[in-house]
Parts: sequence; C-alpha cells; structure tokens
Amino acid sequence: MPVSDGVHLLIPFAASLSPGCQQALAGLQMPHLERLLARLSPGVLEEGDADSLSPPHERALARAYGLASPDGCIPWAAAQLEQAGRDSYYAAWAWITPCNWEVGRDNLVMGHPQALQLDPRDAQQLMAAMQPYFEQDGIQLEYDAPTLWLARGEIFRNLPTASLDRVVGRRVDGWMPRGDAGRPLRRLQQEMQMLLYTHPVNDARARVGLLPVNSFWASGTGALPPHGKPAPSGMEITHYLRDAALREDWPAWAAAWTQLDATECARLLKALNGGQPVSVTLCGERSARTWSTQGGGWLRRAAALLGRQRIAQLLEPL
Repeated sequence: MPVSDGVHLLIPFAASLSPGCQQALAGLQMPHLERLLARLSPGVLEEGDADSLSPPHERALARAYGLASPDGCIPWAAAQLEQAGRDSYYAAWAWITPCNWEVGRDNLVMGHPQALQLDPRDAQQLMAAMQPYFEQDGIQLEYDAPTLWLARGEIFRNLPTASLDRVVGRRVDGWMPRGDAGRPLRRLQQEMQMLLYTHPVNDARARVGLLPVNSFWASGTGALPPHGKPAPSGMEITHYLRDAALREDWPAWAAAWTQLDATECARLLKALNGGQPVSVTLCGERSARTWSTQGGGWLRRAAALLGRQRIAQLLEPL
C-alpha cells in the first residue's frame, strides 16, 4: 500500500473484540473523527484474524515501509538497525524483551514490560548473565534499551514469533514459538526462568517491591533481503490507545480515544481543510481499513452520510 505525500495517521487498538470495548465504543463521542471520515473515501477492509502473530497495525506499517509481511516474520529488528543507519548485513535479527510472567495455577500470563520499571543498570546485568546461554544457540545479544534488546542469530531467519502487542496481559502458552524451529527458543525460555529465579538483581528488586524479571520474549524476527532497506514512509503511528487496551481498561481506553480525537484527529481535519492529502488507517484486533482523500465520487458522497453510530459500527469489524 503506497503512501502518498501528505498526512497519514495509523491508529492501532482502535477497537477490540472484548465486550467491555464494544460497550465503551457504543458511547464514544468522536466529533473530529466523524467529520474526517465523512470527507474521506473508505478503502477495502483488510481482513485478518485475531489469532495472527502479527497484528493489523504491524501489517499496515510493514506495507507502508515496503517490508515483506508473512505472519510473525516481519523483520522489525533488522529494519530498526537500517533506519538507525547501521547495516543489518542481511543477517537474521530479533527483538528480545525481558519480561515478567505471572505464574498461575495452570498458566503463565505476560505482564506489561513497563510494569517492571527496569533501569539500564539492572537490564545490562541481566543481559550479561543471559548472554552465555544464548551464545550456545548462536545468538548474540546487544543492549538497546532496558526492555528492548537486539539479538542476532540464524535461528531467527524464518522463525515466526508473536508480536508483544498480542501477548501482553494474556496467557503465553498459545503464543509461544511453534514446532521444531521454535524448540531452541522455548528451551532458552525455560533455562532463563531457572537462571533468573535466584539472580542477585531480582533479589535486590524484591527487597524494594519491584517485580522480578523471570523470562523474555522474542519478536520482530527475520532478515532484510539484499538491497532491502526499508523505504521512507510518511505514515505516523499514534500510541494513545495501546496501554489501556493491553490492560483491558476500557474506561481509560475511551478517555484516550476522546483525547486522540481532540488532538490528532483535529490536526488531520485541519490539514484536510488546508488542502493537504490526508489518510487515516484504523486497526483493531483482526482487521484494518484506510480512509483517504484519494478517489471520490459516489464513495465519498456515501461516506458523508455517516453518523456517529455508523462510525461505531465501522470500528466493530476491526
């Protein structure tokens, strides 16, 4: 999906299948989004599955950057290196996120990485302790941020992994790397749980009431092809709705939508009034749809008939 010059806003977590979200959605007041969509032409609904490893907003962003987007194999880590001015050398890379798995009676639930309040010093100490185990599988770790490390290893070349946005707040077992290709990573996760259980960093964290780091998550796996540097994209992505949606805090999500409508949607409406080409892509759990100034005619006139309830109905299929 090529992105034209102008303003193109990508809004992840615009809707959810959760009954709480559907209830909140029915009561939302979004006057700027209403007026915006009424003047833009709707594209085809890009249908997907709530069980896909790559959520709709990642698929849409990959298309905007000209990246191949097989499910669970969008090479985000390699793309990050290239965008930072480094050469990924066509190697296979992944993001590694240190995390806390809440242990239940018969399941493990992924906590939000931000809840760890992990500082750089602790993160680098943990990474140093984990590195020898990863090296046994040919994986080199590289620190980038407290909850975002880079990993280079051939194991990641064709290994589908679930986006962190799919797993946070959910049971991890249904999202683990699958099959024989995922076995080394599953074994590493088990080894890290044992290693980290008694690690001094976690002991110190426990004394001040912080959550332990007891596992990791791999995502963004894959390699860029030769001459496959991501193309520049004019698409902007907003994260207003993400944290509330991942927590399934639907009143907070509705409040974030209200703020998003008053700021970003108002900005797009102003750009449209100023004659700029405008596009907005709304993404839910399953699907995505783009509205844009491209096209017109009867589609745009039909869109002008939309009211607030109709907009809520348009968001529900996402």
